Amino acid sequence: MEKTQHSWSQHTKTLEQSFVFPTFLKAIDFVNAVAALSEQHHHHPNITIAYTRVVLSVNTHDAGSIVTHKDHALAAAIDLLYEAYSL
Repeated sequence: MEKTQHSWSQHTKTLEQSFVFPTFLKAIDFVNAVAALSEQHHHHPNITIAYTRVVLSVNTHDAGSIVTHKDHALAAAIDLLYEAYSL
């Protein structure tokens, strides 16, 4: 299966991306939107919040904690969500 286009960095067993916002509340709003999107995908990222920076990482636990098409699809969807928050 072809990888979905996204801007995340691929590490050995994860995809990771950092997102920056102008305020803490914007960062939290984004995290809440990511949570809702993740529920729709039935696939959930690890989330780290550091004031206005949100770091997300994903891998597929039930496939042996490796990067699969599910991770690429979620990363691409989160990128689109971030674009909407950046407007």
